[in-house]
Amino acid sequence: MFSFKKSALALVAAAGASALLTAAPVQAQTIKAVMHSDVKILDPIWTTAYIQRNHGYMVWDTLFAMDEKFDVKPQMVDKWEVSSDKLVWTFTLRDGLEWHDGKPVTAEDCVASIKRWAARDSMGQKMMASAEGFEVVDAKTFKLKMKEPYGLVLQSLGKPSSNVPFMMPKKTAETDPMQQIKVEDVIGSGPFIFKADEWKPGEKIVYVKNTKYKPRAEAPSGLAGGKVVKVDRVEWLWIPDVQTQVGALQNGEIDMIESPGHDLLPILAKDKNINLFNGNPTGNQYTFRFNSTAKPFDNPKIRHAVFVAFAQEDFLKATIGDPQWFKVCKAPFVCGTPLATDAGMADVLNGNAAKAKQLLTEAGYDGTPIVLMQSTDLQVLTNLAPVAKQQMERAGFKVDMQSMDWQTLVGRRVKKDPPSQGGWHAFLTSWVAADILNPVMAGFFNASCDKAMFGWPCDATIEKFRDQFAKETDPAKQKQIVEDLQKYWANNPTHINVGQWYSPIARRNNIEGNMIAPVPVFWNITKK
Repeated sequence: MFSFKKSALALVAAAGASALLTAAPVQAQTIKAVMHSDVKILDPIWTTAYIQRNHGYMVWDTLFAMDEKFDVKPQMVDKWEVSSDKLVWTFTLRDGLEWHDGKPVTAEDCVASIKRWAARDSMGQKMMASAEGFEVVDAKTFKLKMKEPYGLVLQSLGKPSSNVPFMMPKKTAETDPMQQIKVEDVIGSGPFIFKADEWKPGEKIVYVKNTKYKPRAEAPSGLAGGKVVKVDRVEWLWIPDVQTQVGALQNGEIDMIESPGHDLLPILAKDKNINLFNGNPTGNQYTFRFNSTAKPFDNPKIRHAVFVAFAQEDFLKATIGDPQWFKVCKAPFVCGTPLATDAGMADVLNGNAAKAKQLLTEAGYDGTPIVLMQSTDLQVLTNLAPVAKQQMERAGFKVDMQSMDWQTLVGRRVKKDPPSQGGWHAFLTSWVAADILNPVMAGFFNASCDKAMFGWPCDATIEKFRDQFAKETDPAKQKQIVEDLQKYWANNPTHINVGQWYSPIARRNNIEGNMIAPVPVFWNITKK
């Protein structure tokens, strides 16, 4: 892999020398950003990894979108209506929608896209379970027909984060949802166009302005409103070392770092040429995910023992360090949001190793080594697995921590092979708060067996609670459902929330216009 800093400085020097001889040509305005991960997978439906979601927002568009206040607004849709019996939803696309290859966006494209997304997404699965089917009315209009009233249709189609219901051409959307789309099928209708000829995994991915894109007339807010692109080109450069990232930012070789190392934030805060922008004030949540199909985690009592053994503060101190950027929060649906509650959580996340050891004995844990996958190349995740290993071993588990880069982990976590044959027992990740605001939206609460996300929990009681929530429209009753669910889930966990954390974007002072949103998007940004 090339040395970014040396190469960039050499280019600057060469450019300076040539400028003495000839006038420099007008160059396209380019933003160079270092994202939290390299882009090796191009299909935003195939995985929930956030780098694929970020890539998705560059290329594709959505029918609805969530604004800064978490309200759902139309995006590709011009108008919609629901019948008086709440069983038929009719959607009409706005004028001027066009795929990057010049073909018009049609209702058939959207129906195929919703079906493919729903096969992989927690909210999509719930919505389609209550659906009778679709009807294409004309080129711009389609209907979603429900078997029963369903309260989360717009919230599902406008969900802001992984997995996002991005609209794709029908041919692409008919790809098996369990297979990745091809490079040549990365054709969207969104504000940027993917440059396949410049994509170099491990080095960079490039997007150029879609000059034919027609933004909505509304002002941008969150992920909604007018997506006005104000630069010609965006390059995501992969620099795995966080100190090298910061050096490149300070030297002006890059414009932005999506997720700077928390230990380096004090240095960045003192640099007069750089500012820190917290675009996601609701934050993120660290999560420990079980493979519920693999022994011993097929036993809920053993999963509960891990919940009892863990203490959040150790995870947060090891990864974030500064309390300014983290919060101990037992509420699985995120502190500071409407459904946050500690119901059922009194006896877990207290670091009670003695109690956890007792539970393991009662459950008959036989000493099976727990294959714990550790991501090593993302600083915000790297130190989580060692903390989990320590707390689990203190409680009596044997832990085999296996280290790998994040993209390798993403590929491995979908495998159902036995842990001793290339599979896994557990890993740690992070969810943006906007992904986990309720039990239908939160993917790791999906306990529908083989239809669930990797980890594949199978629990009819949890699914009953999720169904009740999806069909309930009274906020007070929804809150009660959440409390009842948590009381059950604490003893039958599908995953464990291990703390809330926050991270600012680091950007040069000549960069402005970043959105307050749970996703780092590149429309509305200017470069002076």
